[in-house]
Amino acid sequence: MEEQALVIALVGMLGIGAQWVAWRTGWPAIVLMLAAGFLAGPVLGLMNPEHAFGELLEPMVAIGVALILFEGGLSLDFRELRHSGEAVWRMATLGVVIGWALGAGAAHFVAGLAVPVAVLFGGILVVTGPTVVMPLLRQSSVKTRPASILKWEAIVNDPTGALCAVIAYEYFRKISENPGQSVFEIVPPMIIAAILSGLIGYAAAKAIAWAFPRGAIPEFLKVPVLLVTVVVVFVFANTIEHEAGLVAVTVMGVALANMHVSSIRSIHPFKQNIAVLLVSGIFILLSASLTWDDLYYLDPRRTEGFRFMLFLIALLFFVRPATILLSLLGTSLPWNERLFLAWIAPRGIVLVAISGLFALRLGELGFADGSLLIGLSFAVVVATIVAHGFTVDLVARWLGVKGTTRPGLLIVGSTPWTISLAKQMEALKTPVTIVDPSFQRLALARREGLPTYHGEILNEATEHNLDLTPFQTLVAATDNEAYNALVCNEFAYEIGRDSVYQLGESTEETDRYALPPSIRGRAIFESGFGVEDVNERQRQGWGWRKTRLSDEFSFADAQETLPEGSHMLLVMRESGRLRFFTHAARPEPRSGDTILTFVPPKTVSAEDAAARRKPVEGQPKPQTS
Repeated sequence: MEEQALVIALVGMLGIGAQWVAWRTGWPAIVLMLAAGFLAGPVLGLMNPEHAFGELLEPMVAIGVALILFEGGLSLDFRELRHSGEAVWRMATLGVVIGWALGAGAAHFVAGLAVPVAVLFGGILVVTGPTVVMPLLRQSSVKTRPASILKWEAIVNDPTGALCAVIAYEYFRKISENPGQSVFEIVPPMIIAAILSGLIGYAAAKAIAWAFPRGAIPEFLKVPVLLVTVVVVFVFANTIEHEAGLVAVTVMGVALANMHVSSIRSIHPFKQNIAVLLVSGIFILLSASLTWDDLYYLDPRRTEGFRFMLFLIALLFFVRPATILLSLLGTSLPWNERLFLAWIAPRGIVLVAISGLFALRLGELGFADGSLLIGLSFAVVVATIVAHGFTVDLVARWLGVKGTTRPGLLIVGSTPWTISLAKQMEALKTPVTIVDPSFQRLALARREGLPTYHGEILNEATEHNLDLTPFQTLVAATDNEAYNALVCNEFAYEIGRDSVYQLGESTEETDRYALPPSIRGRAIFESGFGVEDVNERQRQGWGWRKTRLSDEFSFADAQETLPEGSHMLLVMRESGRLRFFTHAARPEPRSGDTILTFVPPKTVSAEDAAARRKPVEGQPKPQTS
């Protein structure tokens, strides 16, 4: 009991700790979790999951994988997939078949795995995984179209790879149990079981979609009911056919995502938290379960290890490129984007989780190579993340698919003040877009040549039509303070609570007549200007001043050059990152930063202000514009 509690605590600490370090450093979380689990397991001997949990380890991993696949299915909204074009459909259908065949062939003929294990491993290899693809795309700032294709391939192929593995496992399990049966005796029952499992998952999704909006389930029970339903569906479907539960929960997730149940949207943050915990826990458990014998196979000095090194090379330079180039033949996608897609395919947690699950099952069926799958899957993950992670930026630039690397600003509300702010940000080379549901209010922004989006920012359709990836900061500046707060609260989870700002006077927690700070964005300007405040000053002729700091011209010098009554709005770092002056916090400007200030009309020039400071001889003039 004490050993189990210790292992659970250690798994949580290592998994979430690795995720935090990855967030702080930008390193791949999956590599850090692999290192942490391996050090805690075979290297230091701090934990042995198989000894601690015994026979419970397999069902724990199985239920964890089921919940991960369900969460992945919830991300698959067909409305957004339609906007990604024919390429995604080709890669998710024809590409899966080609990739499965080529991956299985490479695993058997190059790596030397037994045919059943090679076929199953080839099916799992079609997955890429949004948990590694999305951070990679954010890091490299790839153009919208290839980034969208890679994102949706990862989301679609996660459950698809699992289904391929289930099909392969069930086929070879039945053959091992009944060696004399023909393909026609084995395959039809499998198809019937898969269809029946899918119907079970769809029926469960339909029941949830009926009960949640009608108040049949209270709000505080919706998340527990959903999670318990997933587990029950998984276990019940498994009683019909081995591993058919993975099919059922995947169908359940996809079906719920496309029934557009409002209650499901409200629990997205919680289910993402559950996914993070499960991903971290399973990865640490599996990596800590590795033994030196598992890794002995990977030693390149041995024949088997050398063959697997060749397999990794074939996977990177033949299987993936051939899969993409063949599946995209005849499409209108430019060749430079096809070549980029042909190179980028990092594998992630789903590959390891599914491999770990079936490695245990294959061993029970008598396939000795099955025990190698965990070590092999970890090697594939590390090899692909290192190869693609360190070259994605170089390859994107070489092929001309590199997007902007500067963090963008999303402005909600088209007013004279926000349009003037957007023009200043464009002058500072910051990507900016103004969003407003009124076509008429956007007219001035369009005349100024500014990027705009006509639509309601809170509508789900916006998620499918507006790529939010480039934007790391949001400012809500409509004439409705409550609406601004609603927008900030909605996007706080995605963009970050410290990166959503709004116009509107700051309030105290004790003011019962005002919106509480906990549900609103940070009030920009230290004075907490409201919407009417900036609009009135805009009508009076207020404008903007940009001041660049240097080693010779400090923040204190910049403050002295500003006219009386000026209000500093933001600091732009040399990297392009934006930090706003707010009522609650003031960024610390440093050399190389640019300060954007809202200044009154008819102000004295910067030179006159500097002259009044009685500068010492030889002191440089301020750099303002």
